[in-house]
Amino acid sequence: MFIDGIQMGQYMSSDTPYVIDAEAHCDGPCGVYDPASARIAGEAVQSMTNKMLTLAENHGNDCSSAAYINTMSRYAAIKEEEAQKCKDELLVLWTDFFKPQHLEAIPNLHDIFWKAAKLCSACKVEVSAEHAQELMDAIEDIHNMFWNVKGRSEISWIRAS
Repeated sequence: MFIDGIQMGQYMSSDTPYVIDAEAHCDGPCGVYDPASARIAGEAVQSMTNKMLTLAENHGNDCSSAAYINTMSRYAAIKEEEAQKCKDELLVLWTDFFKPQHLEAIPNLHDIFWKAAKLCSACKVEVSAEHAQELMDAIEDIHNMFWNVKGRSEISWIRAS
């Protein structure tokens, strides 16, 4: 009998209870977590939001041209894809990296992540510079929480754009 690649008879009897503790975003033992991918996706959401607002502003009442529709559609598709990617990355940190003991040091941890996830959803369905900035602010808060928990508060918040 094999369990997790271990032949039971080889290392322990089949009636020996054991627990394998695996903590990683990929449900494997890699243990690689970093809020940077959420930040990059969040920046893309903010960039596409700003591009959409600028494009609409520059076209005024002439929003029926094929070029406008094509460009706006592409910006919207990228914005939605990156907002979902951001949400997925944040949910991995929330549900896999942060543990119950972290709630003692960060009692509002669940609220911060819940609001960030809701902002990802809002950014998917809206074109709001305000919500895009609020998302980036939430990601920065999560960045700081993450690196403080890891004892590496010297890791600076940086933006690619």
